[in-house]
Formats: sequence, C-alpha cells, structure tokens
Amino acid sequence: MRICRFIHPETQTPRYGMIERGEVYPLGGNLADGDLALEDAEPAVGLEGARLLPPVAPSKIVCVGRNYREHAAELGNPMPAEPLLFLKAPSAVIGDGGEIELPAMSERVEHEGELAVVIGRRARRIPDAEDPLAYVLGYTCLNDVTARDLQRRDVQFTRAKSFDTFCPVGPFVVTGLDPTDLSVRTRVNGDLRQSGRTSQMAFPVAHLLRYIAGVMTLEPGDVIATGTPAGVGPLRAGDVVEVEVEGVGVLRNAVRAPAA
Repeated sequence: MRICRFIHPETQTPRYGMIERGEVYPLGGNLADGDLALEDAEPAVGLEGARLLPPVAPSKIVCVGRNYREHAAELGNPMPAEPLLFLKAPSAVIGDGGEIELPAMSERVEHEGELAVVIGRRARRIPDAEDPLAYVLGYTCLNDVTARDLQRRDVQFTRAKSFDTFCPVGPFVVTGLDPTDLSVRTRVNGDLRQSGRTSQMAFPVAHLLRYIAGVMTLEPGDVIATGTPAGVGPLRAGDVVEVEVEGVGVLRNAVRAPAA
C-alpha cells in the first residue's frame, strides 16, 4: 500500500490516503492510535485534484550516523561500536517536489540519500520476544541534507542538519517491504552519486528500532533515517537531486539559492 498525506479538496483539511490507479482513497482512523484503515464511506479523489503534502508529520526524526562503513571512511570517521544517533528538526521536512534552500551561512551543503522508517505504533523498550519490524508503518525515501562545513565547525550536528527544507521525505510511505536488502541511490542532475544496499548497514533496521526504542519512546508517525551510503557530495543552486529506494520510488527536489 502506498500511503500519502493530502489536502482533501472538499474539506481543505490534511488527510491520510492510499494511492491506487491514479486516485487517492481517504483513510479513516488515527495514525496516532496506530489504526489507519480504508474509509469505505468516502469516495476516492482524483490524484490531480488532491494537493499532496509530505507523507509524514513526525514528532521527531531520529537519524543514524556512520551506518555504512564506506561513508564513514570517506569522511575520515571511525565506525561506532553502537548506533550513533542524532536528531533532525521536524520543521526541516518538505515533500517530493519541494525546494531545498541553501542557507547563506553555509558554503558546503551536501546530499545524503537514505531509507527512512516510519513508525506505525508506539514503541518503548521493545521486548526481546517481539519483532521490532512489527512496529513499522512503512518505508520511504529521505534526503538528510547537511551543511558539512557547519557540521565540522560545530562538532555536534543540530544546526548543520536542521535548516528549513533540509529533510525532504517521500514521495509516499510504502507498507509491506522487507528492509534488509533494498537498493538506495542518489542522483544529481541525472548523474549517479550514491549507490548502496541496506544489507551493507552496520546496524540493520530491526537492530536500530530496538536500540532507539530503548532510549526514547517512538510515536506513530516518527521517522528513523537509517544512514547514507558512500558518495555524498555538494548541492548547488539549480541542481535537481533524486533519492531512489527500491520498492518505494523516487524523491525529487530542486535546489535554490538563499532567499534574499
């Protein structure tokens, strides 16, 4: 199932929906309660008449650094002994087709294409007997846009990762995928920059879910960015960057100069 968020043309309110055959079928229930379901009482909306939003509205975005050995090596960093976590501001989220704005205070902004995990039900200290993947709603593409010069200057990651527009996500959330061996690719202006597989992660998705839920409570709609393969590189005004995750689709965003 491909899940989106959209503005319903009649009510002009944000809704979750399922995309199928060029139409959006409104979903009933409440993601916060983990009970999204197809709403039979409401008719489908033509995709052309629905204004799509970013498919997630997370309370937090938990990112994993250095989860691919070659990426850690290209930045001259050692591999961590356990998952290296940092947070990205939810206000950085934009959707497919949104523009990434380069901040005036940075001279080196880079792309980081990733598989993102969207939480489907509340997860806190997942018991050993439970499958962590049972807490997942689905998977999507994410670009962990980073002001690399500021990251190096600040040592910690908050400012470099959290500028407005620095978290493109989408184009939708796909349910039912097996995250253990998916292709993750990033292209800039059609040129392949990054290519990896989730099987190359030092810490796979199930391990990350259990680890993170042991630190902080994950709420429905929260996002885990699972790390980026090698090949990160600069973004410049006028570029078009695409992140493609096997089974999900392509997240496409243009890059623009700082606002005056």
